[in-house]
Amino acid sequence: MRYFVVFFITLLSLSANCQTKVSGTIVSDITMLPISDASVININKVKGTTTDIKGNFTIEASVNDTLHISFIGYQPLKVRVTNDWIKNATATRIPLTEKAKVLDEIFINKYNLTGYLQIDAKLAPVQDKNYRYNIAGLPYGYEGGNNSPNAFNRIVSSAFNPADLLHNVFGKKPTEMRRLREMKKDDAVRNALANKFDRETLSALLGVTKDDIAEILERCNYSEEFIKTANDLQIMDAISGCYEEYKAVHH
Repeated sequence: MRYFVVFFITLLSLSANCQTKVSGTIVSDITMLPISDASVININKVKGTTTDIKGNFTIEASVNDTLHISFIGYQPLKVRVTNDWIKNATATRIPLTEKAKVLDEIFINKYNLTGYLQIDAKLAPVQDKNYRYNIAGLPYGYEGGNNSPNAFNRIVSSAFNPADLLHNVFGKKPTEMRRLREMKKDDAVRNALANKFDRETLSALLGVTKDDIAEILERCNYSEEFIKTANDLQIMDAISGCYEEYKAVHH
């Protein structure tokens, strides 16, 4: 009995040691001032947090985990967790580099309007009908593959085409795709994605490129407007819905 108690205590000790955390301070690389509300996400554990008013954060992490750090107006940064960092009792200072402010070129299309409503209505561009469905955690819906024509047929066709992008991404990245469910559970991750439109964090979490994300959504019958304007949380929910359809067909 005594040996069992010792063994049990040892297991508890090892379990406690596995639940390690690291701390850091996010600062601007120019001013060295702290950056508050920066997003810090552990890609491996799919856990997230934000920095406080002093730029400090603490997050669960193990050796070799990768932290994805981002803030609006700054270049996102990936940081590998080392053994020394875990053993270090003080917070590690991590600088973020400000993005160069470059404005995209804007094109303004000219329409030769006549002043007659019936004629001008035909000259104005009209978008195709969007099919919509509810995305978890949002008060309104977005068009999606579930309810749009031929969406299911596109998923089915991927089963017979090994070169299809959905097969290459969903079939060959099962670990990354399983993160979708974990991403939905963590409020910090969801909040971070809801405030982002750059696909940087989402790409890091799923291990795919931004171009891959856009092409996945195209093949799942999402409109070009949705792909360009939706925030990262909405994009995540859209990919998750498409992935669940893909699994249903392939299993």
